[in-house]
Amino acid sequence: MLPGQQAYWGSLELQNYPDALSVVRALAPDEPVILNRPHAAARAARFFAEKFPGKSLYAVKANPSPDLLEVLWASGITHYDVASISEVRLVRETLPEAVLCYMHPVKPASAIAEAYKVHGVRTFSLDSREELDKIVKATAAEDGTPAADLRLCVRLRVSSDYSELSLASKFGIDLADAGELLQATRQVADWLGVCFHVGSQAMTPFAYVQAMERVRAAIVDASVTVDIVDVGGGFPSIYPGMEPPPLGDYFDVIARAFESLPVSYSSELWCEPGRALCAEYNSMIVRVEKRRDDELYINDGAYGALYDAAHVGWRFPVKCLAEGRVDALGTYSFYGPTCDDADYMEGPFLLPADIQPGDYIEVGMLGAYGAAMKTRFNGFGTGSVVTVDDEPMASQYRGDRRDPRQSDNVVSLR
Repeated sequence: MLPGQQAYWGSLELQNYPDALSVVRALAPDEPVILNRPHAAARAARFFAEKFPGKSLYAVKANPSPDLLEVLWASGITHYDVASISEVRLVRETLPEAVLCYMHPVKPASAIAEAYKVHGVRTFSLDSREELDKIVKATAAEDGTPAADLRLCVRLRVSSDYSELSLASKFGIDLADAGELLQATRQVADWLGVCFHVGSQAMTPFAYVQAMERVRAAIVDASVTVDIVDVGGGFPSIYPGMEPPPLGDYFDVIARAFESLPVSYSSELWCEPGRALCAEYNSMIVRVEKRRDDELYINDGAYGALYDAAHVGWRFPVKCLAEGRVDALGTYSFYGPTCDDADYMEGPFLLPADIQPGDYIEVGMLGAYGAAMKTRFNGFGTGSVVTVDDEPMASQYRGDRRDPRQSDNVVSLR
């Protein structure tokens, strides 16, 4: 177990319950409770393993729970996108046979050397000549002989205009400069790849069409043979106010764009889903400690699993677990348990109009960047973890979701 991991996951003695309400009845918990749904994560993993037209790498940063890693492995996910040496160590310890790909474009030389020489990592990403030189030096033999088995992916900067959260400013080389870096990387790489990230929660498949056109331009400009095209993450889940097209639409668009690229027949297509594989894995039970008009004080917040709700205005689905509440709904904002005014989540969150202190709320779709963000600020952040058997509040994978492109409007042709 890594330092701090206990803070993320609380008790590792997982108990099974039918659903969130049964957890409340059995435990009446004073602290937040994370609910795991292994069956939901397994279903998502099988979907990607069987239907994505290439290789799926799980982006570990989204949720590094060892329990989740084991579920994904058992369901067909064999490759893992790691972004730090701590993630490398965690996944290697948890899944000794997994293929690890170190896809952070800026890495310490010591981390590169350990990943390559101790943990068997061969795939690295980069977006600058400095990082390329660092990788070559850190992976060389003691006599200075360069490694002959590197798989290096040059990250392009692409647009995040079609995604809810941008990833366009920190990493990625501009198209105008990519040709020279691709040529230099080709000289030292056994496999050369091009990768990108369209941003988190891409709401249209067109995001990938636009990015693949940049890949095409970069390959043509560099005149290099490319072995890997990695479309990164961005595959969306379902949240209030965010109803993306079916994932199959994304896969179809990506497959067609890949087939039209000037790459060899043996080139591989990769993706790096994070949110899409784990969002449905977790939800959380919180308790209302105080009500002030339309503001609810709850026992988790900005410094816990609701980081995204506070800092990027993410609206998670919520459900009141108290029995006997009225059907009429009100709109609420949340305050978390710390003494910090920034511990605030604007919402709006839809809950019964007569909700009151002592009531419990289930917050859904927290598997991605939720439980993994918990801290111990102000002494909060403890709690337990249980397993439940019911379905997540929303799913891209059950097969019963209405296609958001369909309309109830009927136009007569007569």
